[in-house]
Amino acid sequence: MPHTAAATDRRNGHLAMLTFSCLVAGSFSLGSMVANEISPLALNGVRFVAAALFVGIMAMATGGIPREAMRQPWRYLILGGIFALYFVMMFVGLKTAEPVSASAVFTLTPVLAAGFGYVLMRQITTRRIALALAVGATGALWVIFRADIQALLTFHVGRGEALYFIGVVAHAIYTPMVPRLHRGERTLVFTFFILASASLVIFGFGWREVIATDWASLPAIVWITLGYLTVFATTITATLLAYASVRLAAAKVMAYTYLVPSWVIIWEFALGHGTPPALVFGGIGLTVLALYLLLKHEA
Repeated sequence: MPHTAAATDRRNGHLAMLTFSCLVAGSFSLGSMVANEISPLALNGVRFVAAALFVGIMAMATGGIPREAMRQPWRYLILGGIFALYFVMMFVGLKTAEPVSASAVFTLTPVLAAGFGYVLMRQITTRRIALALAVGATGALWVIFRADIQALLTFHVGRGEALYFIGVVAHAIYTPMVPRLHRGERTLVFTFFILASASLVIFGFGWREVIATDWASLPAIVWITLGYLTVFATTITATLLAYASVRLAAAKVMAYTYLVPSWVIIWEFALGHGTPPALVFGGIGLTVLALYLLLKHEA
């Protein structure tokens, strides 16, 4: 019976991460549609405030926010600042980057996180995981350079992809910093303080842009995207990630990053934006192979 319960837990963890990867992919497709309609700081400022309020209410309703959670508040400012940098740079990058190539940049997160994990936490990567990360990184580069060997050899990266890469580096640092700075707080409480801190950081730098935005005249797609980002791409993904992280090994949680470009292609097709060149699918295939290698059961 316990074995069955454990198997069910693992299956639910995988379902949570499958949903997570699909919801994250939606933020690339929708984000590229609004990136030039509103300032990244204004969009993310409102998005983080709304998400922090939502998570804060959930935290209060499920056990409250204890005073001890406010110990060492600098921890949340560091994590919130890193988190804010990632999302702002994502939308800066999406001003010019194609959603599929931007999502391929995102798949470099696991290999960067493995490096920072070793530096910050002395986390050792197994040989098979290192192989999977190398395969995934190769697939990501294939998509980023649009299967153009000449562009790869001259290292001609699009400006949007290069700017978003700064955010991806921040995300990779954030991953091992979470366990480093966590002090046993409940997931919802910890997430609330990170989101609230991210809001403070963004408003600290971008309050002029928030005030200068003519919110009343924004097109409907901006409000749809803002709603999607707040509810699905922030609150629900954070919950799914927390749920899966206690049921699956870190490498398996990380593996679902490689599925994001495939989901983006589906999102792009569903939104009527067409599909990428056929050669790009070779890189997508490598990211799916990396997913398989990371998910393969280790005895």
